[in-house]
Amino acid sequence: MRFPTRRLRRLRKTEKMRSMIRETTLLPSDLVCPVLVQEGIDERVTVKSMPGIQRLPLSDVTGEVESIKGAGIPAIMLFGVPSSKDDAGSSAFDRDGIVQRAVSEVRQAFGDDIVIMSDVCMCQYTSSGHCGIVRDGPGRGGGGSPAIDNDPSLEVLAKIAVSQAESGVDVVSPSAMMDGQVSAIRTALDDSGFSDVLIMPHSAKHRSVFYSPFRDAAECAPQFGDRSTYQMPYTNAREAMQEIESDVEEGADIVMIKPALAYLDLVAEARRRLDLPVAAFSVSGEYALVRAAAAAGYVDGAQIALEMLHSIKRAGADIIVTYFAKDVAGSLLAE
Repeated sequence: MRFPTRRLRRLRKTEKMRSMIRETTLLPSDLVCPVLVQEGIDERVTVKSMPGIQRLPLSDVTGEVESIKGAGIPAIMLFGVPSSKDDAGSSAFDRDGIVQRAVSEVRQAFGDDIVIMSDVCMCQYTSSGHCGIVRDGPGRGGGGSPAIDNDPSLEVLAKIAVSQAESGVDVVSPSAMMDGQVSAIRTALDDSGFSDVLIMPHSAKHRSVFYSPFRDAAECAPQFGDRSTYQMPYTNAREAMQEIESDVEEGADIVMIKPALAYLDLVAEARRRLDLPVAAFSVSGEYALVRAAAAAGYVDGAQIALEMLHSIKRAGADIIVTYFAKDVAGSLLAE
């Protein structure tokens, strides 16, 4: 048999050759590390469903950020777990709230040497566990989908974003999936003198069981009904693009697809259509599945994490928010 002239294996024969022709390069500078900070605790609390992830007391946040920064990771995303909840999620925009205090301490400790991002949502702060204001209606106290009052929720989300900006945040990241949330937040930030604060919405955030470990970590599971009226169905790619394009029209600086691994087609399509940065969130369930399989000896956890994150970058993500950030940063620097 006569072989063809082209032998692609020639390009793979040594590590140096493979490195020279690498098409996708992932660096620690592509990553954002989530940080969970909890009000009213004095010691770290390990998240049972996410081995290696902890809820931090405020006193430990700057030390944690120091280790993240030392790994070459340029950004954190803060999520708060408050001591009190109510129907309005009022602790989310308290100037002395847990996220606001964490932002202020990190900014004071590190100046501009770390990019501070913060989640803008209500689910951790509402007694309902929902991402917006719940009005009386179907699902309240029973089955089915609750009635989420979109426009009053926008007012609260805007207040949260402004309170975080006042504390010194660089990027607010609204994740509530309320229609018009980017526009409402942009207007509120600009009117309050924070035109330089970026908005990175969770533009195509899908209703997904991949979030289950986070709901354990942040104590934000819905107390009734589900989130199907505001989070996206995972079946609708065209609708996802409409959500993303709406956020761009409203003033988003960066768009995000969430979860990441099962939605790489949407990451790739967003990258194809848009000129602004595209982010993807490799969520808690992706992390937990790998950790569980690695603990059982089924996979090499470190290697599969690297493979997953490279696939997200290959699909077109400029920024990857991931719980694996600290785990993989050293390996990426060594590549």
